[in-house]
Amino acid sequence: MEEQRSFCIALVTTASMEEARAIAHSLVEQKLAACINILPIQSIYTWDGSVQEDNEWQLLIKTTASRWHELTQTIQSLHSYEVPEIIGLPIEYGLAPYLSWIAAMTSP
Repeated sequence: MEEQRSFCIALVTTASMEEARAIAHSLVEQKLAACINILPIQSIYTWDGSVQEDNEWQLLIKTTASRWHELTQTIQSLHSYEVPEIIGLPIEYGLAPYLSWIAAMTSP
């Protein structure tokens, strides 16, 4: 396992596939993410005092902790939500060659 870097998965939801793709392309092109999966999901949440139910798109963003600040700033600048979901989960274990690939793809 890669020892020098801390790896993470960022979770971000969007209102449309177009928005998800635009954010994903920007992050990968800027080397802020190595790979992003986009999945259709259904979300139930409270907003403005009432329960909402929406079809959304979930981005699973593979990146490094060293790129986190720039990644979140870029997402916020491109995202249509007033308060976008941007949650980071640490990758505790991973195949060493895959983690090395993430590191290489996200090196500035």
